[in-house]
Amino acid sequence: MLPLSLGMAWLLLAPLCLWLLIRGSNTERAGAILTLALLEAGTIAMNAVLHPAIPARSAAAHTLPSPPSPPARTAPMPASCDERAQVPRTAQPKPGGELLLSWPATPRECARAEVTLLARDRKMLIWLRTTGHTGEHEARGGVLTLPVRVKDGTASVRVPLHGSTRYAPADGHSGRLIPGPAA
Repeated sequence: MLPLSLGMAWLLLAPLCLWLLIRGSNTERAGAILTLALLEAGTIAMNAVLHPAIPARSAAAHTLPSPPSPPARTAPMPASCDERAQVPRTAQPKPGGELLLSWPATPRECARAEVTLLARDRKMLIWLRTTGHTGEHEARGGVLTLPVRVKDGTASVRVPLHGSTRYAPADGHSGRLIPGPAA
């Protein structure tokens, strides 16, 4: 109840005190300053009461044993990678209904890429994001998680296409067409 009362006092008295500081006489100004000082002191005191410096004692009569530690992993944890949105430099249709997307690799290239495809206006819009998630060939909500291959400073991913490949590949962010590989 004390915090509610103090909050209401601030809401009602603070605007009145500010108005008296501007338009009031000297005694009204002194009263307004005293009221604001008391409101501030009450706020500080209430904060000290609600958050004591001495930690509260536990209600437990005895301490509980700590949970067992998880078994040691046999495989080392994968190193972190630079998760980021990528813009493919080239898009090359492959036999078997696949599209090979490639971009310059970074020193800490991620092992997976999330690819989202959307056919619109004779374009295949492609959103590509490298990620450290480990889902292999996982499809959720129209997003494919595929493995990334790095060779000679170029990262690439093979995207399986369903149906026709007559759409021109384009970056989903800008709408610009993605060129094919240089001949």
